[in-house]
This record gives sequence, C-alpha cells and structure tokens, in this order.
Amino acid sequence: MKDLITTIDEIIKYGLQSNIIESNKEKELEKNLVKLYYLYFDINYEFDENEYLEFDIQKFSNIKDNLKTNFGNFGFYKTILDINDIDNIEDSALGDATDDLLDIIKDLLEIKWRIVNNSLADGLWHFEFIFKNHTQQHILDLLNYLKQKNG
Repeated sequence: MKDLITTIDEIIKYGLQSNIIESNKEKELEKNLVKLYYLYFDINYEFDENEYLEFDIQKFSNIKDNLKTNFGNFGFYKTILDINDIDNIEDSALGDATDDLLDIIKDLLEIKWRIVNNSLADGLWHFEFIFKNHTQQHILDLLNYLKQKNG
C-alpha cells in the first residue's frame, strides 16, 4: 500500500503545487501514471461496509491553475471514439491533456483521502471502482498524448 500512496503523491503534486522544478516532469509523470496503472492489478481488500463521510473536492480549487504552471505546453488532441469501428474514419473527438490530468488528480485525491480518513478497504474499493470506470481512460489518453507529442 505504501507504493500506492507514494505513486499518488508523485502525481497529485502537480495539481497541488505550482511551478515545480524537475529535470523532466513529463517523463516523471509518465512513469508514475504507468506505475499507478500497474498497481491497479494488485488491488486486494475485504469490502468495508461502514458508512463514511464523502470526500469534498471543493477544498482543492487551484488544481487546474497549478497544472497550467507545471505543464503549460499541454494541449488538445484528436481521439477516435470507437477504435473497433474501422469503417468509420470520421467519428473522432477532441481531447484535452490538461483536463485528463485534472480528472486523474481529482480521482487520486479522493482515493488517498478515503485511505487516510476512512479505511484502507474503502480507499482500495474506490480505487478499483473509479479506475475501471473513469481514471483508466484518462491515463490511456494522456499516455498516448505524451507518446504522440514527444515522438
């Protein structure tokens, strides 16, 4: 579990702090996104049936502004809506790398908050649920964006 919290901290720092100085922020971000993806496959917990308080994202109002100072060169990208529909070459959408990272960080803040304030099981259940239904696609899109952007 220590690896999960450490990896979360390495990703969320870009939304919690402005103007972080690192020799290669994009490479560090990419490494930690891949690490987070890997950790998803090792989730193991017993369901916690307790009722807990809900996470309040409103306490974190500067995330997008901080991301812009840390990754000001992130931009929009084109994505295919259904990669299995190979005959439809026109069905694409516009993605936003900053928004992908914003959503990832919001999800990770909640996962960490649940682990620290509720229970490990609650945090891991939420990680499994939100990763599969939301975070995973943002990670894949952002990793693809970084690959395309950096060659």
